Amino acid sequence: MQSSKAGFSLIELVIVAAIMALAAFLVVPNVMTSYSGLRVRLAADELASTLRLSRMMAVRHNANVALKFRPQEDGRVTYTLYRDGDGDGVRNKDIDAGIDPVMSPERQLKMMGKGVGFGFPSSFRPRDPSDPRRFMTRLNDPIRFNRSDLASFSPTGSSTPGSLYLTDSRRTLVAVRVFGFTGKVKTLTYDPELEVWEE
Repeated sequence: MQSSKAGFSLIELVIVAAIMALAAFLVVPNVMTSYSGLRVRLAADELASTLRLSRMMAVRHNANVALKFRPQEDGRVTYTLYRDGDGDGVRNKDIDAGIDPVMSPERQLKMMGKGVGFGFPSSFRPRDPSDPRRFMTRLNDPIRFNRSDLASFSPTGSSTPGSLYLTDSRRTLVAVRVFGFTGKVKTLTYDPELEVWEE
């Protein structure tokens, strides 16, 4: 009678390795997509906190203040808070002329960069969160506060209404929206399959 030998044959090892490689091939893209989506949502949370802090500064200092974002060529994003210096609200031309002074030094958004930034995915065209019957236009303009790129807040806590759109350039799109009368900040995530914005 022949006794069985302990261990695995080479063919068995190759089959197991092939199954593991196939499983990794199927799982890794989903994990990477989930990780990328998580990074966009973390960046949106950081952005929302920065907007809320700016609103609080306007109320605390009884002044019109505005947040100006500056995307850098390397993907990083910095921001600076400005105060109204001449009573007509914070304006880009007044910032450039030195009329509206810096209220806080330039800071960097830590979660932006390395694949996460302002913009829209190229793989789909989202619906407008203000009017879901329409698709969005001006997809080259992800920072929208009326016709400006300044998120402005008043001493009463109201704000310029607007939205900032963040993406990983693949499938994830998040909008950070500021509502004018209340100054409330809300974060929405777009589902491209259902074509809806979700809180």
